[in-house]
Amino acid sequence: MKLHIIDTGRFKLDGGAMFGVVPKSLWSRTNPADDNNMCTWAMRCMLIEDGDQLILIDNGIGNKQDAKFFKHYYLHGDGSLDGSLKKAGFSTDDITDMFLTHLHFDHCGGGVDWQDKSESKLDVHFKNAKYWSNKDHWKWATEPNAREKASFLKENILPMQQSGHLHFANEEEASPFKQFDILYANGHTDKQMIPKIKYKDKTIVFAADLLPSVGHIPLPYVMGYDTRPLLTLDEKAQFLKDAADNEWIIFLEHDAQNECCTVKHTEKGVRLDRTFSLSEVL
Repeated sequence: MKLHIIDTGRFKLDGGAMFGVVPKSLWSRTNPADDNNMCTWAMRCMLIEDGDQLILIDNGIGNKQDAKFFKHYYLHGDGSLDGSLKKAGFSTDDITDMFLTHLHFDHCGGGVDWQDKSESKLDVHFKNAKYWSNKDHWKWATEPNAREKASFLKENILPMQQSGHLHFANEEEASPFKQFDILYANGHTDKQMIPKIKYKDKTIVFAADLLPSVGHIPLPYVMGYDTRPLLTLDEKAQFLKDAADNEWIIFLEHDAQNECCTVKHTEKGVRLDRTFSLSEVL
């Protein structure tokens, strides 16, 4: 089995929104903001190559929205979904499984393209892939609450089902993938899926929005975007304890500076141990 980083570019989000009630004087130590209070974030996805399976975990923001949408997020960087796949030696047609941690636009937007923009026709970007979500989160995303509605864009989501490519994992059953187990988390959004990848003698956890960056390791550092922040506190506490106890490698989807980290127990609770690139693990 081989693991590849798929860099789909960077974007900016408001620092206050990303750290909730934590004062800027604290969170800006790890994530400095620009003059507009915006911080840079990665959209770092992962490709699992295993025999005849190519499993892509998340796919970034995509490029089908209009300029008015994108101006809010200041897209930048050299990375792109198709370019990173090509760099890894693959094309979109090679992907067998598109695993989506959740359906917020910065995690699933690259999975659907315009087939014919003039006629507003959309189609899946990965023509030969199964697209994986779960029933509870799908219902949550397609019948969104007012708080999350701006993050669940129907043009990113509905074509997966309309094309016949949509499949569901089941929390009550074993993971449909031999390469990883799935941890379900409900604080950020309902039934976010966190892959726990079995790589040789290691466990690499694709943290998604359960832990966006090393700056979010202290328990009170919870995103303002989370629908159930007190639940996030509990979920993150258990996750970090397990990560420290079991020496998990945490793969960071949104940290602009750090690809991976480990954590350790200290007198002040679980804290950052070290940061490193994925290539150091491989």
